[in-house]
Amino acid sequence: MRALPPAEVLFDGEAPPAILPVCDHYAGSEKLMMKSLALQAQLGPVFDVTLDCEDGAAVGQEAAHAELVASLIGSEHDPFGRIGVRIHDFAHPHWRDDVRLILRAAKRAPAYITLPKVRSTADAAEMCAFIEATRREFGIAEPIPTQILIETHGALAQVFQLAALPTVQALSFGLMDFVSAHEGAIPDTAMRSPGQFDHPLVRRAKLEIAAACHAHGRVPSHNVSTEVRDMSVVAADCARARDEFGYTRMWSIHPAQIPVIVAAFAPRDEAIALASEILLAAQAANWGPTRHGDTLHDRASYRYYWSVLRRACAMRRPLPPETAPLFATQASSEETPR
Repeated sequence: MRALPPAEVLFDGEAPPAILPVCDHYAGSEKLMMKSLALQAQLGPVFDVTLDCEDGAAVGQEAAHAELVASLIGSEHDPFGRIGVRIHDFAHPHWRDDVRLILRAAKRAPAYITLPKVRSTADAAEMCAFIEATRREFGIAEPIPTQILIETHGALAQVFQLAALPTVQALSFGLMDFVSAHEGAIPDTAMRSPGQFDHPLVRRAKLEIAAACHAHGRVPSHNVSTEVRDMSVVAADCARARDEFGYTRMWSIHPAQIPVIVAAFAPRDEAIALASEILLAAQAANWGPTRHGDTLHDRASYRYYWSVLRRACAMRRPLPPETAPLFATQASSEETPR
């Protein structure tokens, strides 16, 4: 009998949740864009670069900025196809022009389009529909994933509906806009650590976003750490976001943060080794219950350990060579052992 790989037996015919690079790095100016893309070329596609049309464009220069962004997507500076864009928000008169200018001029579609300051599911659905219609108009074959920033009261109230929209890939928490929306009712200490993890309203928001994402197979992306000098603070923020709140991706606003975030969210060697042992034993038992040491395992825990290996593979972590049969039907290059 052929050894069945986990992708065929653990998800009841459904696709497993998407896995994205764990770091989402924002760049607004041309200088910072080029610096970020050079670092991505050096480190590989272990982090995404989001080119920012919202805060990056000077007033009156929105079209020129969108054209700059378009010129980089699919260029020699984009060998991995992991450039995304953040467009203007729904209330801004230029958001449709952002979409049209970028999709018409770029050599390929962006990896994703981020929608900021969403206030309702209806607004997000209209933006997603416009992106879909525009990509069809310009002959782009595949739907373009969207990522939604949760930073308003309306978005948080409808976060599960937003996560359920068909093209949504990830939800990100916009901490500072969210705190500011409370008009002083939340102190500014909640915009940074440790307050951002301790204030009850902020904790609630983070937990709701993560829960909505996991319920719908989306990626929860944690807000930025404002610390740009002491990387131990960034590492501690990553650890709390990962371990206490269930986030699997995090923003970066400074190049020094990128390797810290990548290292923090990467599966550890011992976790990879354990997952490999458990899954290989499960495959040998045709995915029936098994025992590892003094612990019993079945398909519920197998799905967990399979996620460990998928994330390790996507982050180019080395896997034991004997795990190759586990990936036998994985077509995506990001999920093939290296």
